[in-house]
Amino acid sequence: MFRHRGKGRTYSHNLKLASILSWVAGLVNITGVLAVSTLTTNVTGHFAYFSEQLFVKNYKMAFIYLLYILFFLLGAFVSGVIMEWASKHKSHTSYIIPLSVEIVIVLFVGFSPELLSDSPSVPLIISSALLFAMGLQNALVTRVSQSVVRTTHLTGLFTDLGIELSQLIFHREKGKRIQLNKSIFLKLMIISCFFLGGIIGGFFYHQFQLKALLLPAALLLFAVWYDKLLFRYYYLRRKLR
Repeated sequence: MFRHRGKGRTYSHNLKLASILSWVAGLVNITGVLAVSTLTTNVTGHFAYFSEQLFVKNYKMAFIYLLYILFFLLGAFVSGVIMEWASKHKSHTSYIIPLSVEIVIVLFVGFSPELLSDSPSVPLIISSALLFAMGLQNALVTRVSQSVVRTTHLTGLFTDLGIELSQLIFHREKGKRIQLNKSIFLKLMIISCFFLGGIIGGFFYHQFQLKALLLPAALLLFAVWYDKLLFRYYYLRRKLR
């Protein structure tokens, strides 16, 4: 799911990656919205808010929205640096560090009411941390899947989905239609899991507040465990042949 690159990567790997991490993104996004009224899985809206606050000369809020954008960018940058560095040493485990950092951040925010004092800066810290984590995840998924999967960018997904649905009308070749159907199903899976994560996350937040983030942390840990288990299975199968 994470380890396979290039020709060794299959549609099944991308499907598993997309379904699990889209759940995570949906859960984190709704928690950020309900806890601190901030979208944490993309920066498109923050650019609009930044421009609006500049227009009304509320420079403090404009700076905060700019900070959100930069933290998402920083997360993507750090993820890229880590994976580039790790791939030079242990290419099969280059994903472990970004995922571990994301898990730590999500757990930190989940327990932030106990860890942080009650101050006006806490919402800013929570928002920035979650945006950093989602930037980290988005860059990781984009690189691992070679830009096939993006778990947080629904605008682009709906655009690509609309294009591919229109292509179904004109393409009659069996091979092309199979390829289109697989790509459409992958995008529908990402969208569905993101929405489902948002709905379930809303219920969990109502019951557990920020500790609802323990669920995406658990999903990330499961993804790491499952990938290791799968790698051992394939390794043993090759060895026993």
